Amino acid sequence: MAVFSYNFSAVYDAAGDLQIAGGDTGSFTGSSDPAAFQPGETLVNPIEGSWTFQGTVTFRGETLLVVTQDGVGAFVFATVANPDDFKVPTTLDPGDIIASPFTVCFLEGTRIATPSGERAVESLAIGDLVLTADGRAVPVRWVGRQRIRNHSIVASPKMEPVCITAGALGNGLPHADLYVTAAHGMIWEGLVVNAGALVNGTTIRFVPLSEMPEVFTWYHIETEGHEEILAHGAPTETFVDYVGRSLFDNHQEYLDLYGAERIIPEMKRPRVSAQRMLPDHLRARLGLPSFGIEIAAEAEALIQRFKAA
Repeated sequence: MAVFSYNFSAVYDAAGDLQIAGGDTGSFTGSSDPAAFQPGETLVNPIEGSWTFQGTVTFRGETLLVVTQDGVGAFVFATVANPDDFKVPTTLDPGDIIASPFTVCFLEGTRIATPSGERAVESLAIGDLVLTADGRAVPVRWVGRQRIRNHSIVASPKMEPVCITAGALGNGLPHADLYVTAAHGMIWEGLVVNAGALVNGTTIRFVPLSEMPEVFTWYHIETEGHEEILAHGAPTETFVDYVGRSLFDNHQEYLDLYGAERIIPEMKRPRVSAQRMLPDHLRARLGLPSFGIEIAAEAEALIQRFKAA
């Protein structure tokens, strides 16, 4: 368990502006380190009960915790001793909330394979068909959308896209530079590998926010199951619900359509969520140094355990 202690709170008003709500000190307790709270995680306040973590806003080097209670509002808590001196900005709005690094999406403009050819991800709609890596055509159930405002107040390394340059995964794939979030899973050599674990600094790199537009949008495709689809020709995953739909701007649309969240079991492939889990033969293909016999054996054992399941 971990604790985030705060000195004051603020709240987004009906106009979407951030306003000081109170100066009481307190704390939130969660199941993980405060820096790794996951969207949808329940945080407990000893006085006011359970809250739901949404994300963070960074301002003047201060991490502001953003939570909701009973689905109402967007409350912000900070460790700053004197909120009057801090001057919480009223130019922020709920769209400025920095999502957890577990957000998984395609950058607008990503070309997705469909039976009639590739289409930009932002042009896909519910009911459209996309092609899976094994050649099936499956319907889109929902397209999640998250708009990012890229400015100095909320900029965070957690928001940096991963660029997988053309051909970086072998066999000419992807066929064009592919931009995804760090926790988005690419299907590579029988594994689901989070893009951040593939970064070698050359052919696959984190993209500084200074290279990104002032505003950009992430999209994610939900199908009936956790599928392997093709983005710029490279096999990659569709939405799987462990990351939480509430991160997307159009979450209410999903609830209006389907009434409630649903569970999508993850595909039966080992997931590599950190670079230390990459087997040595894949590290070598990326030009990464070996992590040594012990960790290499750990990674290979993980793969064999999933294959046997």
